[in-house]
Amino acid sequence: MDTNQEEILGYGRDLLPERPVAVGKPLTEGVLGSFKYVDELTAALDKLKAAGEKNYTVFSPVPLGEVREELAAPASPIRRFTLAGGITGCLTGFAFTSLTSLHWPLRVAGKPIVSIPPFMVICFELTILFGALCTILGLLIYCIYPGVTFNDPYSEEFSKDKFGVFIKCPSERHSKIEGILKEAGAHEVRISKK
Repeated sequence: MDTNQEEILGYGRDLLPERPVAVGKPLTEGVLGSFKYVDELTAALDKLKAAGEKNYTVFSPVPLGEVREELAAPASPIRRFTLAGGITGCLTGFAFTSLTSLHWPLRVAGKPIVSIPPFMVICFELTILFGALCTILGLLIYCIYPGVTFNDPYSEEFSKDKFGVFIKCPSERHSKIEGILKEAGAHEVRISKK
């Protein structure tokens, strides 16, 4: 790279503030393995699964379908907010329409005052509305909630061209897991201690 290019690319960097240092909980205890190829990563995941390890995090610069199948992520807790909002919306829609009909009764051709089929349209609309609003509320609560932190070790190379797996485990299992990762083809294995 020319000196001129370095000057152009580095212009203004001294004006930027320093990157903030994360303050909070210490890193999670475990073993971090770095891989160059996806095949090595999937082989390591298979061996970890065979060894009975279940608590691990995978880092990848690109989405990987074969790894997603291995991970089987837990269901999102936000779905409960959606269900609660949908049920509340349906009940609210039925209460609004039936109470309005009972408060201002209008008999038409001997039909009942509270008739369920025409009220279902309002119930459906309020189910969708309340479900969507509660989903947004749940998302905001889980995004802002201060107890949710990500303390697993991370390397910038996982955003460029390497794949990684971090296994949360106590210190007595570090050597066993380190051996599994090296056997699978990890080019670097780091141990994270509290």
